[in-house]
Amino acid sequence: MTELTDTTGPAKAADPVAFPQDRTCPYHPPTGYGPLREGRPVSRVTLYDGREVWAVSGHSAARALLADPRLSSDRRRPEFPIPTARFAGVRDRRVALLGLDDPEHQIQRRMMIPSFTVKRATALRPAIQAIVDDLLDAMIARGPGAELVSAFALPVPSMVICDLLGVPYADHEFFEEQSRKLLRGPTADDSQNARKALEDYLGGLIDAKAGHPEPGKGVLDDLVHKQLSEGALDRAEVVSLAVILLVAGHETTANMISLGTYTLLQHPDRLAELRADPTLLPSAVEELMRMLSIADGLLRVAVEDIEVEGVTIRAGEGVMFSTSVINRDDSVYVDPDALDFGRSARHHVAFGFGIHQCLGQNLARAELEIALGTLLARLPGLRLAVPAEEIPFKPGDTIQGMLELPVTW
Repeated sequence: MTELTDTTGPAKAADPVAFPQDRTCPYHPPTGYGPLREGRPVSRVTLYDGREVWAVSGHSAARALLADPRLSSDRRRPEFPIPTARFAGVRDRRVALLGLDDPEHQIQRRMMIPSFTVKRATALRPAIQAIVDDLLDAMIARGPGAELVSAFALPVPSMVICDLLGVPYADHEFFEEQSRKLLRGPTADDSQNARKALEDYLGGLIDAKAGHPEPGKGVLDDLVHKQLSEGALDRAEVVSLAVILLVAGHETTANMISLGTYTLLQHPDRLAELRADPTLLPSAVEELMRMLSIADGLLRVAVEDIEVEGVTIRAGEGVMFSTSVINRDDSVYVDPDALDFGRSARHHVAFGFGIHQCLGQNLARAELEIALGTLLARLPGLRLAVPAEEIPFKPGDTIQGMLELPVTW
């Protein structure tokens, strides 16, 4: 185990906080993270295997460190922190974008940026609106009453990312199931097998696209007929990019739609405010992303010594960023546990920060604004169909969201 060095003096007697922990309320950080919120902006946590790593919980420290090239995202490094046994099963597999450092990361990101600009997201809004309208038409026709995750929250981003990438939506049950196994296991073998299944599926799709003389309209077609054919990327790199774009492109937004809806229904005053003034939607989406922080626990490893907030992070030490705590920093956000559409929340770190800030954030914002805004407008009587405490949500070792969301209207 790597020894952690603290330049401020002896460590406190209290044991480091265990990470990750389950939330007791799906839209608040785990109560066990209290010491992270109340203590120093850089402290210590213990992972599942007993390893201690640095935990960043202060907003300014997080933005500084997430932009620091002395922290590596390469999970193949032997000292990279492993948060769960499931993660250990796939750590040695190459991960495009998220698992690369510059200059490799920069090369791949530059290839992808044109497909995820604000302009491109804006151009996709009519198609997103049509998808949302069709799903709500079907849900309303079958209702009243629906399980919102399967009927709406998951298919919206799945359809959007399939259309954008050039992946057949007819295969959505397969890749959604493999994505669930990759992210939630429950075992390391489950995650490994799911990753392999996704790679085989997308590899076959890429080979089929390469066999066509003319490219289709999707991002994968562009990668195959330009980057792959010109030698800028090899097949394994294109497959790795395809996996991360497909999985991240639907899992995160689906969880934000379901958990965002649940959170609004639990805050009737804010819900009424949003219904009365739909121009608040962009601010509401930013505030929900800040408050919900569904991707909690960004991981890095130091490749050089770093002095920050009175501690020295030594080369080889792991660093974890608790976004749910960082986005509740009361030195930045007044009354941070409140849902407030009037605050300026755009500088949250729910999308990360620095060179690895989420590539798809513009698309995600468009999807969330359209999905939530249309859902609330078309179903003014929307409400939970069962008591809130009976609705299951995801454990703390994966992307946060609702497992099911029974609603009626």
